[in-house]
Amino acid sequence: MIIALGADHGGVPLKKSVIDAIESSGNRVLDLGTFNETPVDYPDYAKSVAEALISERAERGVLLCGSGVGACVAANKIAGIRACLCHDTYSAHQGVEHDDMNILCLGARVIGPALAVELVRSFLRARFSGEARHRRRLEKIVALEQDQRTHSPELAAGKLQKPFRHE
Repeated sequence: MIIALGADHGGVPLKKSVIDAIESSGNRVLDLGTFNETPVDYPDYAKSVAEALISERAERGVLLCGSGVGACVAANKIAGIRACLCHDTYSAHQGVEHDDMNILCLGARVIGPALAVELVRSFLRARFSGEARHRRRLEKIVALEQDQRTHSPELAAGKLQKPFRHE
């Protein structure tokens, strides 16, 4: 498989370990940056990884940021993306097997390289089960994405939700 990898500056410390884990599992890395610890914005890298999956340049993705949360939130704004923040091996494989997760998000300030390697390997070994109950649930997720597109004028006008709260 080709695995798209993206990281903001907070995720850079885990990149080498993650790249090694991907390659040692017999997969190829599509490294979409960043390449140093100069501050950058995680939504840009989440978008790049998600677009690589949507355009079929990669089959799965890994996103790294400081906590993993921001990259996960950003990636999930793109239809067809099922990104999950995982800091345990059960979630890393179960997310693929039951939910067809296609992007693994990790927090470099939360976990160390050894756990990151285990998580990546668990994620890459897993396959979607295809069971009827899981397919049914994924169809409902696709319907939610389609509803969101239908309501996008209302969303843009601020009628459905505010993009963020001001204190």
